[in-house]
Amino acid sequence: APDIILESPLVRHLLGREDGIVRGRDELRGFVEKVFLTQPALRQRYRKGFFTDGKTLMWEYPRATVSGQQMDLVEVMEISDGMIQHHRIYWGWLGLKILDEGGHRPS
Repeated sequence: APDIILESPLVRHLLGREDGIVRGRDELRGFVEKVFLTQPALRQRYRKGFFTDGKTLMWEYPRATVSGQQMDLVEVMEISDGMIQHHRIYWGWLGLKILDEGGHRPS
């Protein structure tokens, strides 16, 4: 949605902000560009499925996968009129450890 809100620890990490919030489609676009330029090796996309009630969509990227470890995240999206209104990304201990060690920084 044009006024989407994204919340994630990665916002604080990459943008150097006190809060972890991106507001609006234009700000989100710039943030996503930075995310994809700084992907650590353990940022994979293995998941088994998703859950939805038609208004909320969520899934997990578990730490343990069939081929090893990956950054552990849970994503929750609130959907209205077919658009993401609010997107929250919760980080597990391995993902936060990678941030603490300087992962997801431009090289």
